[in-house]
Amino acid sequence: MSTLKEDALKYHAEPRPGKIATHITKPTATQRDLALAYSPGVAEPVREIHKDPEAAYRYTGKGNLVAVISDGSAVLGLGNVGALAGKPVMEGKGLLFKRFADIDVFDIEVATQDVEEFITVVKNIAGTFGGINLEDISAPRCFEIEKRLQAMLDIPVFHDDQHGTAVIIAAGLMNALELQGKTLAEVNIVCVGAGAAGIASMNLLAALGANKQKLLMVDSKGVLHTGRTDLNTFKRDYAVDTDKHTLADACQGADVFIGLSGPDIMSIEMLNSMAANPIVFALSNPDPEINPNVALALRSDLIMATGRSDHPNQINNVLGFPFLFRGALDVRARCINIDMLKAAVYTLAALAREPVPQDVLDAYGLASLTFGKDYIIPKPFDLRLRERVPIAVAQAAIDSGVARLPL
Repeated sequence: MSTLKEDALKYHAEPRPGKIATHITKPTATQRDLALAYSPGVAEPVREIHKDPEAAYRYTGKGNLVAVISDGSAVLGLGNVGALAGKPVMEGKGLLFKRFADIDVFDIEVATQDVEEFITVVKNIAGTFGGINLEDISAPRCFEIEKRLQAMLDIPVFHDDQHGTAVIIAAGLMNALELQGKTLAEVNIVCVGAGAAGIASMNLLAALGANKQKLLMVDSKGVLHTGRTDLNTFKRDYAVDTDKHTLADACQGADVFIGLSGPDIMSIEMLNSMAANPIVFALSNPDPEINPNVALALRSDLIMATGRSDHPNQINNVLGFPFLFRGALDVRARCINIDMLKAAVYTLAALAREPVPQDVLDAYGLASLTFGKDYIIPKPFDLRLRERVPIAVAQAAIDSGVARLPL
C-alpha cells in the first residue's frame, strides 16, 4: 500500500508536472483566426486600451484573472521554505480558485523577503490582474505589505491567510454560539496565535460584535497584556489590563478557544477549566492544539472544530476565498472590504442551517447531515456556495460603494 508521501509526489508529477495550465479561449483553426489573435488584428484592442485602460476588462482576460503571489516565508506549517519551494502550494491555490469559482490564476513566486522589493514587484505587475491574492507571507510583514498595496492599487488585494481564515472562523463560531445558547458580545474568547490569522480573525470578530475586553490573545510568551513591553503595533491593539498572563490562566472560565498556533498546546486541565458549553476551534494542521477525540470524550457539552478533513466541522478556507473573489470580480470591486467579509460570514452561517442537498451527502458518503454540533459550517462541495456567497459579496460591494459594475 502506497504512503501519503508517495501518492502526493506521484499526483504532482504525473502524467504531467504541476496542477494548473493555461488554455486557449478563442478559435485558432484558420489563418484568419491567427490574424485576429495576433498580428495584425491584435493591434486594435491595443489601441483601445491605450486610449482607455478600462477597456482591458473588455478585450483581455484581466477581469477574471487573479495573481496568487508569495515570497515563501510562511508556507503552511512548513515555515520559511522560500519562494520556489512554495510553488506547489500556490499552484494548489490556483486549482481551488478554478475548481470552485472558475477564476483563472497565475501563480507568482517572488524571490525576495524584503518588504520594499516585494511591494514594488506586485505594484508593477498588478495591471495584468483583476485581483491579487497574497499568500503565505509571514507576520508582521504581511500586514504592512497588504495595507500598502491596498492603498496603491484599485483592484482587490487580499491576504487569505488573514481574512479568508477569519471569515470561516467567524461563520462557524456564529453557528456554534447559537447552538450553545451564547452570544458573541458576551462570551470570553481565548485566541492562541497572534500572527496573521489570529489578529485578522479577532479584528473580524470585533467588527461583528465581540467585546475586545473579553478577548485574550496569547502568543509564545503568554497573554497579550498591558504590562508587556515586547509587543509590536498589531499585538498592542489586543493588549488588555488583566492578571491572566498564561494560557492556563486565560482558559479558566473561557467560553471559546481558538487555536491558530501549534500541536498539543491545550492540556486536559485547560479544557476542563473552560466554562459550561465551551467551543474549541483547534485549527493547527495537521496536528491540532488538542486531540479532538480526547476533547470530545472529556466534555460532552463541547462543540469542536479543526482544520482537518477527517473530523466534523473543518474550518477550510476554500469555503471563502474563491467566492469572495468571484463576487468582487463580478462587480469589478476596487477592494474586498469589511462589509464584503461580513456578507460572506452571514451567508456561510445561514447556509449551514438549511437542509443539506442529496448531492452533498453523496459526495461525502453520508446518509444524513443536519445543523448541529457536528455540522456548523457548509461542506466545500456544496454547490450552493457558488450560488449564494458571491452574490452576497457583490451586493455588499455595491452597497458600500466600491463596485464599478451592477450585479
